Amino acid sequence: MKTLEFHRNTEKDRVTVACAQGEVSVHSHCAYCKHCAGVRVGKRVLPSPQQQAMKGARGGAGIDESLLNAAMMFNSLVRDGDSIECSDDAGAGFASMYRR
Repeated sequence: MKTLEFHRNTEKDRVTVACAQGEVSVHSHCAYCKHCAGVRVGKRVLPSPQQQAMKGARGGAGIDESLLNAAMMFNSLVRDGDSIECSDDAGAGFASMYRR
């Protein structure tokens, strides 16, 4: 498990991390990457809300609402957080959590 520190650009309102593929947006890459184990806020690591929503999904129309709520929670964690906990020890880079 590795820790990827946030790089904040306040002018563009963007948060990035140094991934295996280079500098990537936390909101568009890490949020939907299967390697994202959580967001470090202070001393605590809070698990990725999107992955928790996917684990609890039973299909149907409710999954869309659950994923939307999870994305909003992830954005709040990033706003308050310091870094991403990444399980990509092999250095493969982004891997979508929605593809098999």
